[in-house]
Amino acid sequence: MKNSRKKRAPHQRLQFSIIGLANAAVDIGSLNLLLFLFPTDDRSTLLLFNTVAYILAIINSYVWNSIFTFREAAKGSAKERIKFILQGLLSLGINNGVFLLFNGLLQFFGIPVWIRHNLAKGVAMFCSFAASYLMMKYLVFKGSARKNPEK
Repeated sequence: MKNSRKKRAPHQRLQFSIIGLANAAVDIGSLNLLLFLFPTDDRSTLLLFNTVAYILAIINSYVWNSIFTFREAAKGSAKERIKFILQGLLSLGINNGVFLLFNGLLQFFGIPVWIRHNLAKGVAMFCSFAASYLMMKYLVFKGSARKNPEK
C-alpha cells in the first residue's frame, strides 16, 4: 500500500499542477477583469478584488482536486469540507498578505500599475499554491485511500 502511494506522488503533483494552472487562470483572470472594470489602487478595494478572485479559484480547486488529484482519499464528508474551507482561508490569508506586500514593494520601485498588480499576484499565487498543496495533501485529504473492491 505504501509503495502505491509513492508511485502515485509524481502523478498527483502533476495533476495538482495542471489544476493549479486552471485555478491560476481563474484567479488572475478574475482579478484582471475586476481591475479592468473598476480600476483602483486602493488597498481595501484591491484586497476585496483579490479575495473574490481567490475564492473563485479555490472553489474550482476543490471541485477538480476532489474528483481527480485526491479522489482516492476524498470522502466528501462535512469534516473534509470544513478542513478544506479552513485551509482555503489560511491560503487566502497568505495570498492576500503576499499580494499586498509585493504590490507595495513594487509600487515603491515605480513599476507601472498593471505590471505591478500582475507580478504581485503571480508571487502571491505561487506562495498560496505551495501552502495549499501541502495542506490538502497532509490535512484535508489525508488518511488511507478509499478501498476499491474492484482492484
